[in-house]
Amino acid sequence: MNDYIDLYCERTTAGLWDEPLNAASNFSFLIAAWAIWQLARQQQKIPRSIWILISLAISIGVGSTLFHTFATRWANLLDVIPILLFQLWFLWLYSRQVVRMKYGYLGALIVVFLFASNFSKQFPNILNGSLSYAPAFLILLGLGIYHYQQRKREPLVLLAASGIFLLALSFRTLDGVICPYFATGTHFLWHLCNGLLLYLSARASILNWTAKANVS
Repeated sequence: MNDYIDLYCERTTAGLWDEPLNAASNFSFLIAAWAIWQLARQQQKIPRSIWILISLAISIGVGSTLFHTFATRWANLLDVIPILLFQLWFLWLYSRQVVRMKYGYLGALIVVFLFASNFSKQFPNILNGSLSYAPAFLILLGLGIYHYQQRKREPLVLLAASGIFLLALSFRTLDGVICPYFATGTHFLWHLCNGLLLYLSARASILNWTAKANVS
């Protein structure tokens, strides 16, 4: 089997278990989904769409596990598509239910985000492919600044998520650089950080959506 996808330091052959840390660390997404569920069930008038976030978090864990075991093109699609859908769904929920952004502005923001993400993917050699996540980081940072300035519940939660995202991107970028010195690489730390990132993002939406609903 010579058509496997070899993107990360830990993989050296086409073996199903050649990325044990990268595969096992995806458990962080399942923990994040469980934590989001625990938080959601404590709230009153929680919207059903939060459960879509939970389902997407689970899908990210499953898809990424499949990719880091099978390392095929179909597994790669199951890895990247749930990530993109989670980003889009979170952006939609937070912008509509917390920011109360108008549909026109939100539609334009999503178009810009998709264009920037797709454009940045044309440079896979820059930052070990992490450049493609720069638009998501910048939007999250912008929402974090808004969240803080508007004194939302837990005002620092999205800024903390932005910091975690930046740390995660650093681990993803360093994976190829550090490979000659650390055989397992650092991609598994990207997974662990992103599990926390998903939870913090969902937490900002749930707590502030619920607060608004309770006031009304």
